Amino acid sequence: MIQPLHTARTQMPAPELHTLAVLKLQALGLNHLATKLVVIWNSRMRSTAGLAYPTTTQIVLNPRLQDFGTEEVERTLLHELAHLIAHHRGGRRRIAPHGMEWRLACTELGLNDEARCHNLPLPRRKMARTCVYQCPHCKTQLARVRAFRRPAACMSCCRRQNAGRYDERFKLVKLPSTHA
Repeated sequence: MIQPLHTARTQMPAPELHTLAVLKLQALGLNHLATKLVVIWNSRMRSTAGLAYPTTTQIVLNPRLQDFGTEEVERTLLHELAHLIAHHRGGRRRIAPHGMEWRLACTELGLNDEARCHNLPLPRRKMARTCVYQCPHCKTQLARVRAFRRPAACMSCCRRQNAGRYDERFKLVKLPSTHA
């Protein structure tokens, strides 16, 4: 099958990284995950070092990572691989992106004390946070670039009052926009 022109230019396979990731998965006994894994470079990425897509078992890396050396490329690959492992083990259960399942997978991959985000000097795009929400209970405000797609509640209130589970009493209320 021929790839569309825009995909062929922006996404390139990363065979050496794919091999490394497959070997790591096989060492952990995750052969089924290893057979489905895809690792690619995406030249359209700007500020993100890498992304993991559990539904397609795909890792996408920013080619600019290569400017920071092979160690940084491999660390980012393993960071994203830990996301795939955590989601694979979690099954259909919803897990926190950088929660305990992810931290466990990082440790198994040799990434002890892995940070949630990179500190590479990749360009950052500043976006105005125009959607402001407020907790009706503690009055904490949260500014976002985009509106929530589904109901969301104040995390700290839910943790204190409801063992971390969603509670309608702490549902965030969208404040009127102050921009004209």
